[in-house]
Amino acid sequence: MIIEHSTQPFAGQKPGTSGLRKKVRVFAQPNYAENFIQAVFDAAERPDSATLVIGGDGRYHNRTVIQQAIRMAAANGYARVLVGQGGILSTPAASNVIRKYGASGGLILSASHNPGGPDEDFGIKYNVANGGPAPEHVTEAIYQRTTTIDRWLAVDTPDIDLDTIGETVVGDMAVQVIDPVADYADLMEQLFHFARIRKAVDEGLTMAFDAMHAVTGPYAIEILENRLGFAKGTVRNGVPLEDFGHHHPDPNLVHARELYELMMGPDAPDFGAASDGDGDRNLIIGRGRYVTPSDSLALLAANAHFAPAYAGGITGIARSMPTSMAADRVAAELGIALFETPTGWKFFGNLL
Repeated sequence: MIIEHSTQPFAGQKPGTSGLRKKVRVFAQPNYAENFIQAVFDAAERPDSATLVIGGDGRYHNRTVIQQAIRMAAANGYARVLVGQGGILSTPAASNVIRKYGASGGLILSASHNPGGPDEDFGIKYNVANGGPAPEHVTEAIYQRTTTIDRWLAVDTPDIDLDTIGETVVGDMAVQVIDPVADYADLMEQLFHFARIRKAVDEGLTMAFDAMHAVTGPYAIEILENRLGFAKGTVRNGVPLEDFGHHHPDPNLVHARELYELMMGPDAPDFGAASDGDGDRNLIIGRGRYVTPSDSLALLAANAHFAPAYAGGITGIARSMPTSMAADRVAAELGIALFETPTGWKFFGNLL
């Protein structure tokens, strides 16, 4: 049974550089999250019998909003929802699932590197059918809808079991709880030369990865320890927690201090890395050497041809305006295009 809930607009539901972010107490207000999700469903283009992907970074309030989003998707005519087990999907993994299974889009519940917990931050962003962030014309349409919204729709059904992989039905809509890691790990194995990395590990290559009790822990354990053969314990803080273990999941020299001190110490492994709340922001540290994000972009671009997926070279490099010009020099050396964008993933999405 579909129920129409009366509502009225909330001020300030304009998506920023990567979705809508507010304090949990704001999202927990009656109708607040529902208004924004309904605005997404009303504004986003989708075909009949569309599939929607839903997941998040595991922060506080994720499960509550995921359950409501599933009920709302069923009421709004979606044919199928794919949701990560436990409500977990990193932003890159969600992008892959959207593309692999032909979804019309996905709701990613995350406030990125912002802290989590009852008194901290929450967020919702929408990725479109190409897996990338919603472009400006879509986010503007969503925002305009939030200013006039007067109802949201949901089916009257109980919560589903998010922790067991399998399929159920909500209203007339199929809901599949999927392994959040497997598809992404398989994709990485296609993009990069796992056999060569495993050989290097066998020959003594070591690393440390700090998942910061955020979403990337299960991915890192599967890829680094299980598939590539790094020692158990290579992944630190690998269990996603609703409050990120009372830490701030921003991979920088302040919040990833323990990793930094390890890498600068006498017993440092060869390579260190950390990632943020939803897995799309990273820190790279070499033994005794910190690599700035600007330089890591340049290093990756200069060496991309060593990965099987990019053996033919890359077609261009994009960086945001505040990023250093190291990447510009790589682009000039390679004879490829260099694009400077405003801050925000959606601008890179336009280029992709």
